[in-house]
Amino acid sequence: MFDFETLYSEGHEEVVFFSDPSCNLKAIVAIHDTTLGPALGGTRMWPYASMDEAVTDVLRLSKGMTYKNAVSGLNLGGGKAVIIGDPQKDKSEALFRSYGKFIESLNGRYITAEDVNIGVEDIEHMFTETNYVTGVSQTHGGSGNPSPYTARGVFRGIEASCTQVFGERSVKDKVVALQGAGSVGRYLGELLYKSGAKVFFTDINKKNIELFKEMVPNAELVGVDDIYDVDCDIYAPCALGATVNDNTIERLKCKIVAGAANNQLAEKRHGDILKEKGVLYAPDYLINAGGVMNVSIEFEGWSDTKATRMVDTIYDTTMKIFQISEEQNIPVYKATDVLAESRLTSIKNIQGKYLGSNQAKNHRFPGRKTLAEQ
Repeated sequence: MFDFETLYSEGHEEVVFFSDPSCNLKAIVAIHDTTLGPALGGTRMWPYASMDEAVTDVLRLSKGMTYKNAVSGLNLGGGKAVIIGDPQKDKSEALFRSYGKFIESLNGRYITAEDVNIGVEDIEHMFTETNYVTGVSQTHGGSGNPSPYTARGVFRGIEASCTQVFGERSVKDKVVALQGAGSVGRYLGELLYKSGAKVFFTDINKKNIELFKEMVPNAELVGVDDIYDVDCDIYAPCALGATVNDNTIERLKCKIVAGAANNQLAEKRHGDILKEKGVLYAPDYLINAGGVMNVSIEFEGWSDTKATRMVDTIYDTTMKIFQISEEQNIPVYKATDVLAESRLTSIKNIQGKYLGSNQAKNHRFPGRKTLAEQ
């Protein structure tokens, strides 16, 4: 059951519940930390079985965004939102416009973007009512679909992992077991295919499977549960999290775990087990940060060149984290936390010395108005 002790223990600043019975909107926004700036994180839509399940998810994801934004060098805090509903049945213009009004009421403390089951069209409906949303279409001054940039960042993380494990950056002739053929998974599969990798993949959605095969002609489909048993160099989880768990970890036949999914480790101890097994785990909340990097530069005026240049730094940061892991003899997930927490602590110290307290600044996007304002 959700209570204030949960917030205290995880360090969250604010959790806001929104509802609008007229359009069946039930939403939760969790703002974890605004040390580095306003909280930025996507909104996902999911048919949660209970309110407790939704709260648990949004709290976990928002904290992850704090660390992701910190380790990625962004001047943004961490937040996340969930809309409770079936994306196949409950989506409507009214729902997303109502949600946009709620986001606007937070006055810039939280800025949202795409996440699971939310697309550019949904973002456009939010944008009608609020300017505190990123990933709007390029027609309206945004960056559009962030999936290609998320996939590019994951690919750079995989390259760094190959450098660390095999001594060379190339993925040519490497075998990849890719779990999840959604938007990010498809773009990642295409990058791997064009770079000479052999891809095995799985998904529960027939349309996703068909689209994946079109983009990755050499891909071989395996069963949903069989993906863990593929004899491969790289296991790339690109669906929901916690797929590295007690039931799967002994089945994995890989040297690297690197993918786009959030919170791939069911528990932190699974990161320790991977290290003991000699399997390199690329930090998920760093290498999947390409999408948030991409949308973050909408604040200053988006361009593909700037976005690509920023995303490509993921390779160097991943290598730095591997170095910390080796020097301190700690698992990679702990090394990633070390880098993120050191940045958060240093900024908090500056704020305490010079500012007295932190206040999340309202961000307005230069030259951009909401659709309602246009």
